Amino acid sequence: MGAAMNLVTEPADRVLVVTRVFDAPRELVFKAWTQPEHMARWFGPAGFTSKVLKHDLRPGGQYRIHMLGPDGDHWTQGVYREVVPPARLVMVGSWADANGKPTRPETTLTLMFEDVGGKTKLTLHNAVFESVTARDLHNGGWSSSLDCLAEYLATV
Repeated sequence: MGAAMNLVTEPADRVLVVTRVFDAPRELVFKAWTQPEHMARWFGPAGFTSKVLKHDLRPGGQYRIHMLGPDGDHWTQGVYREVVPPARLVMVGSWADANGKPTRPETTLTLMFEDVGGKTKLTLHNAVFESVTARDLHNGGWSSSLDCLAEYLATV
């Protein structure tokens, strides 16, 4: 008998997919996501400032980012799973407290960077959230963050 195929499906209501086209070359958009000096200038929703505390950009490498927003401190951290410049970036991470203890379940963030005539189509896939509410909150945060990225890329 042949081996059974094990397919894992994501619950569609707890998956976030955002697509955005940036007026910047793919290599620059990829650098904005992967170089701390760029990330500190845009990462996080409007009104937030960010500091990259740990950044080991390689499969198995860790990251940790501190964001300060109007409502206080936020930390996100995790591990890079795939780094394929300038096309793909995959990381698994979660929100954490100041000491690095996770405060939310992990999600996987997959970023795909596609060249479209000198511009960059970014597809952000973030899953699986613990609830629809968590997905919707992240949709607002990512949308605002991508607006900040677009503003930053216009100045580089």
